Amino acid sequence: MSTIGPTPAGAPQVRSLNCPNCGATLTLRSFGQAVTIVCDSCHSILDAQDPAAKVLQTFEAAAGKDRPLIPLGARGTIRGALYEVIGFERRTIQVEGVDYSWHEYVLFNPYKGFRYLTEYDGHWNDTSTLRSLPVVGAGGRVTYLGETYRHFQTAQAATSFVLGEFPWQVRVGEAAVVSDYISPPRVISREGSGQEVTWSLGEYLSGHDVWKAFKLPGHPPAPIGVYENQPSALKAQVKKIWTMSAGFLVALIALGALFYATARNEQVFERAYSFDTATKGEASFVTDMFELKGRASDVQLMTHAHVDNNWIYLNYALINQDTGQAFDFGREVSYYHGYDQDGSWSEGTQKDTVTIPSVPPGRYYLRVEPESDYRRGTIYYTIGIRRDVPQLAFFGLGALALLIPAVLLTWKSINFEHLRWAESSYAPGESMAPVLAAPLRQFFKQDDQ
Repeated sequence: MSTIGPTPAGAPQVRSLNCPNCGATLTLRSFGQAVTIVCDSCHSILDAQDPAAKVLQTFEAAAGKDRPLIPLGARGTIRGALYEVIGFERRTIQVEGVDYSWHEYVLFNPYKGFRYLTEYDGHWNDTSTLRSLPVVGAGGRVTYLGETYRHFQTAQAATSFVLGEFPWQVRVGEAAVVSDYISPPRVISREGSGQEVTWSLGEYLSGHDVWKAFKLPGHPPAPIGVYENQPSALKAQVKKIWTMSAGFLVALIALGALFYATARNEQVFERAYSFDTATKGEASFVTDMFELKGRASDVQLMTHAHVDNNWIYLNYALINQDTGQAFDFGREVSYYHGYDQDGSWSEGTQKDTVTIPSVPPGRYYLRVEPESDYRRGTIYYTIGIRRDVPQLAFFGLGALALLIPAVLLTWKSINFEHLRWAESSYAPGESMAPVLAAPLRQFFKQDDQ
């Protein structure tokens, strides 16, 4: 087998050895840097540094469906360097009696050394060991290279299956305490066993990027759920949509202020009338003429009827004297009140307002036809008309239409964070307020806190 990349004169070559347990031939790919190697045939763990390949441990293989998705010996380009997969392990934690497992792939390049790929439920991370220690702060946070990471979870992870070569002395059943700190798309992990502590930094990768890097056939497993350091595509969208919405809202407010300042809001007609409900026959009439000046604009008609436990219905027609164009509509004014076992009550109102949009200028009159219950006395009412009234409610509806998409996207982003932290040590049941409030603070900041 050839080495990875060019092989200068004197560079170490891959070498072979035989498993002392079953006699199978094994190939060491990491040029003597492996500490242990696992026999593919009998799954004995061997001392790769011992010329006789001493057996360190034998275990009953139970790979099952957890066979490597990336075959040992596969080569792929990670961060511009060619790496070969030389090892694979399954690690398992137990929470409330339920086992959760993830997979780790050992990658090797003779000039870059080791790095790792981890995979859980279709979520991948490109991981490397830190060469300098992060700063551990208060409140479950660590800081590394100026970036703050929040504690996500701590659990005891045990190695449950191994294949290939490892730059440490691997053991099946060996356990370590693992603590994860996240700042999506990155995660810092602290792994401690006895007095030995290792810190590593992982960055989220999509399965498609992994498949492309290693030129694997088919498609990667679809990711399930939200992973601890999975970046939220919604975060940048939320910031963008709120910025856009704020700009449109400012423009809408300015436009509303302009309409309000330039509107005529002119009273053009007001008269008081009465309707005798005992009158039989036709009760309709027409009002005096009034003029609507200026450009085509809205007309607001107000009816104030002195009804008390009574009602009146008015059939209106706003008619242009010169063109005959008519705007027909009807309005009811009713008001009732009284007392019952729950106390006083009332419903309805003595006032009614309706707006007719885009009425051309000209000379107009109203045709009015009142109706009510027979012999309920005389109902007195007033009709008033204003011209070019600013309709600020339309601007309110416009503002609401601008805010709804931003609010919905924000809710989806917060729900994304809720799903992320539901898998953490801070799952619902403990206080989630600081966790869910964090995305809102971050929407308008460049970096995570």
